[in-house]
Amino acid sequence: QVQLVESGGGLVQAGGSLRVSCAASGSFFRINTMGWYRQAPGKQRELVATITSMGNTNYANSVKGRFTISRDNAKNAVYLQMDTLIPEDTAVYYCNAEVSTTPSRRAVYWGQGTQVTVSS
Repeated sequence: QVQLVESGGGLVQAGGSLRVSCAASGSFFRINTMGWYRQAPGKQRELVATITSMGNTNYANSVKGRFTISRDNAKNAVYLQMDTLIPEDTAVYYCNAEVSTTPSRRAVYWGQGTQVTVSS
């Protein structure tokens, strides 16, 4: 089993910054792509950013230029630096990881979510 634990959410004023972190633990062969998704009240969960094990990144258009995803493979961790936050960024942010549990088996895991609230 693999556990993803997020931290770092909170309340911030518009224009401010927050950094959320996610660490993976458990038994696995390799962590492949990691990412962040978010879900605002009454809306579907949406992709924010992803990063491959080689460091290739992908961002939603709504966060490009404001958010930066990074990872530390030695710590099995992924981070999301959020700058120039706007109220529309308010959501529960979920960590996601595609994990090779064995060399031939893959599974997707989710964290429990961390609340990010941006006040106007």
